[in-house]
Amino acid sequence: MPTLPYADVVAPILAGVHVLIWVTLLANIVYLRRKRTRASLDQAPFVSILIPARNEEENLQRLLPSLLEQTYEAFEVVVVDDGSTDETWDVLQREDDDRLLAVRGDGPPPGWLGKPHACYVAASHANGDRYLFLDADTELRDEEALQRIVERQSALPDDTVATGLPRLRGAAQILVSLVPNAILTGLPWPLVRLVRIKSLGALNGQCWMVGADRYHAYEPHMAVKDKVLEDVEIGRYFKGEGFTPALLDVRDEITVYMYRSFGDAWRGFRKNAYLILGGSPASFVALYLFFLGTFVLSPLVHPGFLVSIVLLKGTTDRLTRFSPLYAMIAPISYLLGSALQLDSAVSHWTGRVSWKGRQVGAARVKETATQS
Repeated sequence: MPTLPYADVVAPILAGVHVLIWVTLLANIVYLRRKRTRASLDQAPFVSILIPARNEEENLQRLLPSLLEQTYEAFEVVVVDDGSTDETWDVLQREDDDRLLAVRGDGPPPGWLGKPHACYVAASHANGDRYLFLDADTELRDEEALQRIVERQSALPDDTVATGLPRLRGAAQILVSLVPNAILTGLPWPLVRLVRIKSLGALNGQCWMVGADRYHAYEPHMAVKDKVLEDVEIGRYFKGEGFTPALLDVRDEITVYMYRSFGDAWRGFRKNAYLILGGSPASFVALYLFFLGTFVLSPLVHPGFLVSIVLLKGTTDRLTRFSPLYAMIAPISYLLGSALQLDSAVSHWTGRVSWKGRQVGAARVKETATQS
């Protein structure tokens, strides 16, 4: 195996980085296991399940039945059709259930992006004591899932905002499997409560839960109305207000079918990757070089790093129930990830980022600012 110049100098630095990543991963595994406590409910809180939906006709046909078959009795479902151009509204109208409220929208007003606005509208129609935000491509895995989610959230300290690590499925798993890998190796969740730094806060927008009173007191979607990475920003916003994001293992409760094709996955991740790496040229370059060196180039320094990379990916893949195949080809996943990050940065810099027929990112912000 060829080696990079100055390998003897770089190797100890990379070794320290890999040790730190392993410590983070193992600490997070312990953290998730400790968060499996469930509280007994003397009185079941009324839960509003809030779902933004744009062009989700296929996903809603899977999600809605999984919600409406729940044995937990005290809940409603509010779905906001965010200006869909497919049959999303028709799918909603075909569901004859008093627990489902469908709200038809024309899309976001100036200054807003679609998902934050749809979530904000859904919350304005909600009647629950607690709000469970779900993406339209989710599915509850069995009829007791909502009961367990509420009990798990009820066991958390009162100053907590709950989010989840679901089971991820769909196309392009060679890319999708990098998502839980990043969640589990990139953020030390046990430190989120201990360290006041806002950047240590985050939510997974696919599934998160908060009390209704807290939501309306702080209006998080209003605070991040023009943010593409609204879930991470909401986590940081709540942390800045003194509330702690907490990650729950909900693989047995929620499955997310993220994308239908490799192309969809690439376009979906392209809108986020640059922002995850800081969202500015300087932070992107620094974090991109860190990712590239740690996960792509390190095996050229020493073959031991290849073993570390495969085992890191294998550990997160096993935990989140991906095929062992994706661990064996981990270097390809990380190489694709680095290419995707670079494509995302260039797309944001040139204003070419779009999703579901709408511009997002810098181009969208500039456009809505002009309209305002």
